[in-house]
Amino acid sequence: MYNSRYIYSLIFLFLMPGFFMLTQAQDPLKKQTIEITSSFKPEIKESAKINFVAAPPLPDSSRPKFNYNIPVASLSLVYQPLAITPLALNIDSALPQWNATNFVKLGYGNYQTPFAQAGLSFNNSDNTSLSILAHYVSSKGKVPQYQEYADAGASIYASKITAGKQELYGKLSFDNDKYYLYGYDHDNFQFDKGDILQRFLGFDANIGYRNTTPTSFGLKYHPDIKLSFFNDNHNGKEFGAKADLPVEKAIGDALSIKLGVNADFTQYSSNQTERTINNTVVTIPIALKFRNEAVMIQGGFIPSWDNSDFKLLPDLLADFKVGGEGLIVQLGWLMHYDKGSYKRFASINPYLKQPSQLLNTRVNETFGGIKGTFLEHFFYNAKAGLVQFYNMPLFVNEYTTAGPGGGIVVAGNRFLVRNEEKLNAFQMHGEIGMVQAEDFSLTGRFNWLLFNKQKTEPQPWGIIPREFNAVLRWQLLKDLWLKSDLSFFEGAKHMERNGSVASGRHPVDLSAGLEFKITRQFNLWVQANNVFNNKYQRWYQYDVYGFNILGGIIYNFSK
Repeated sequence: MYNSRYIYSLIFLFLMPGFFMLTQAQDPLKKQTIEITSSFKPEIKESAKINFVAAPPLPDSSRPKFNYNIPVASLSLVYQPLAITPLALNIDSALPQWNATNFVKLGYGNYQTPFAQAGLSFNNSDNTSLSILAHYVSSKGKVPQYQEYADAGASIYASKITAGKQELYGKLSFDNDKYYLYGYDHDNFQFDKGDILQRFLGFDANIGYRNTTPTSFGLKYHPDIKLSFFNDNHNGKEFGAKADLPVEKAIGDALSIKLGVNADFTQYSSNQTERTINNTVVTIPIALKFRNEAVMIQGGFIPSWDNSDFKLLPDLLADFKVGGEGLIVQLGWLMHYDKGSYKRFASINPYLKQPSQLLNTRVNETFGGIKGTFLEHFFYNAKAGLVQFYNMPLFVNEYTTAGPGGGIVVAGNRFLVRNEEKLNAFQMHGEIGMVQAEDFSLTGRFNWLLFNKQKTEPQPWGIIPREFNAVLRWQLLKDLWLKSDLSFFEGAKHMERNGSVASGRHPVDLSAGLEFKITRQFNLWVQANNVFNNKYQRWYQYDVYGFNILGGIIYNFSK
């Protein structure tokens, strides 16, 4: 028998076509549709959001290291003699610097020495300042006769910084110095006091303009103009005008170019000259300067005209930091002019006779050395090299003067200015010191000239070949200050009346002073000079003063 499931399947297959046909016949208008089912859900991707909450920085316990480029003060090798008077006196306050400059300082000492100094300062704002300073000092010795000296002067300085960081400044000053030519044999020569009076009167005016910060084009400029009038009581007159126009242009961070024009004019007339003397020096410095943390190199040249004489001067200078600021090696080849003028000669030797000519001194120096700072408070500077002086002024006592029969014997108390055509020397120069803020400072300076030969003069008359100076400033207590100066020099060569050559003594001169506060506005001061009471001469036949002491009071009326 057949299986019942098999029979049912055959019947279903036979009837299925008819069923579909019947269904289509009942709904012929129904459209076919397709249904799609999926689990996909479209979504927009979330954008990244900024986290405005900063994470705290990690703690840093390392010690920061800062590099400071502190320039070390350089000293010039050029021989520049100072104005030395017969009074071996260096009167000053033992205070390092006044915080307020409104003060009056008065004092008196032996050798009939009155002293007065006053300073005023007016500051309307941080950008404007006005300062006035005046001084007077004089002294009279007992032996020899007419050993007298007086110095008076005043100056006014004003400065203003504009909104554009430009500084305009000006200065006016005058000096009135009086000397007596007492350096003669008082047993063989007799003079009236008025006959040996030597008085110098000078007026100076200066105006300048500079930018305190470079311009947007990297330019730095500093034009400066000076006028001076100088005369004596023997019909000697001199006018001077000087203009300096330097410009520096930065080319990048390390390189710059320096250009400038310098013109110096002097007109002089006196009883010793039959005509008016005009003396002019014009220089045009041109140099490239390269500086970074390890080296500074300046190389250039200076076309110059000494009146009508043209010279091309070198301008080469280099500093190499071998050990940072602790050791800097210096090399240089420089040449410049020291202007020949009656005013400059009188500042060197006030007992001179009116010069008959004005010659400019050309200085050529080639040197090498080291400098640096160490342990924050110590500094040093040492140089050695060759120096050549062309037309160097030398000072020789005048023992005869023109007259009938070939000459008249004179006292020798005036000095003639002789110009050495070429003077060669080997020079060693050094400075060392320690500075502790404003509380303590000790510096020492040494200069040694070893002369090789002269071309026109037998000796380098009047030039000090070796000298040493030390200066101490020390605030011992809150209201007590100590000041001391020590100097030593080898006597210069001079000519005796018989024509022989001699040298002066090698003196040691010590001065010391104290200043202490007694009230808020009053200070007392005392100073002793030439403590060892040494008898010596800076200029032949002119004895300096012996031991002298003076003291007084200072009134500070600043608010």
